[in-house]
Amino acid sequence: MSRTNTIFFWVPNAITAMNLVCGSMSVFFAVDGQLGWAAVFIFAAAIFDFLDGFAARLLKAYSAIGKELDSLADMVSFGLAPAAIVFTMLELTLFGKNQAIQEIEANWSQWITLVTSLVIPVAGAFRLAKFNTDDRQSEQFLGMPIPANAIFFASLALILELGTNAAIVPVILNKYTLLSAIFTSSFLMVSELPMFNLKFKNLKLKENALRFLFLGITLLMLVFLQMYALPLIIIWYVLLSGISHLTGMK
Repeated sequence: MSRTNTIFFWVPNAITAMNLVCGSMSVFFAVDGQLGWAAVFIFAAAIFDFLDGFAARLLKAYSAIGKELDSLADMVSFGLAPAAIVFTMLELTLFGKNQAIQEIEANWSQWITLVTSLVIPVAGAFRLAKFNTDDRQSEQFLGMPIPANAIFFASLALILELGTNAAIVPVILNKYTLLSAIFTSSFLMVSELPMFNLKFKNLKLKENALRFLFLGITLLMLVFLQMYALPLIIIWYVLLSGISHLTGMK
């Protein structure tokens, strides 16, 4: 392998490493109660996750190492990091404050509630393992992609930190809201529900009607709802995927 090819080979892997770094930083900030920064680093990890695949395709630098590294990075950035965010949100819900784990004074029911956040990385691990071994997912996804799940929870954290609508805070910091979100999103990740990808092979309306519809409504939500649109966009993606599956829309 020439020196140039070797450099090309490592470019996407270096970008994947940045995904991992951002995911790790998100965990650190979430545990420390800095939910806004934890969310920002998940969004940054998602950008690097997109760029590593783009770089691999552009440079034709595919490798078995890159594939495994990508999954390991995703497990941290989109599995463990959102779980850390949810753990802290559950702390705020149950006790009104973030604290060191060894200082938490909780009864057995409260500990079960807190530990439920770990369902997210477990489901994420199954999702990644399934994706890596399932050749049916070249044109579409089966189950919700793990980055979408992480972005959903990161969006809730961002709204808590930067939102100005005080009425939304008790809706998010509600034990039943968070538990429902955990189990619903985890189920969607391991489900067989077909979900469309956003890769455009061309710009023909007939072949990309679903993608254009998704992006159009997404843009409108961002314009009118701003950051409050972020979790709704993930819900819209899931709903549109279900509608597409039932109606045959492409």
